[in-house]
Amino acid sequence: MSFQSASDAPLCRINKFSVPVESRGAFLDLMSKTHAILRRQEGVTAERVLEQQSGPGVFNFVAVIEFAGQHVIDGIVSAIAAFDRQAGIDRQQIMTTLGIKTDMGLYRCIDI
Repeated sequence: MSFQSASDAPLCRINKFSVPVESRGAFLDLMSKTHAILRRQEGVTAERVLEQQSGPGVFNFVAVIEFAGQHVIDGIVSAIAAFDRQAGIDRQQIMTTLGIKTDMGLYRCIDI
């Protein structure tokens, strides 16, 4: 049995966050700003932020962003970076200050 990724399948960026209760408001404010930019980008086909409601696990927030393909990612990353520079945002610093732990990766759908 062979399982393959379709080379033309959309790519998904899955970002998982472990957010302390006291940092929830600041975290959601940053996520709101980030996803407002994502919604305006050509090539973002879907985006969603999920908050865990039950079950065990380390991560209580998950963001899923679907891209039309690899060819759009550099432009979208540049748009977020430009926003961060203009707004004076240092994401690494914010995550450290707020005590947020992350796990992030790019995924491609596979046929099973």
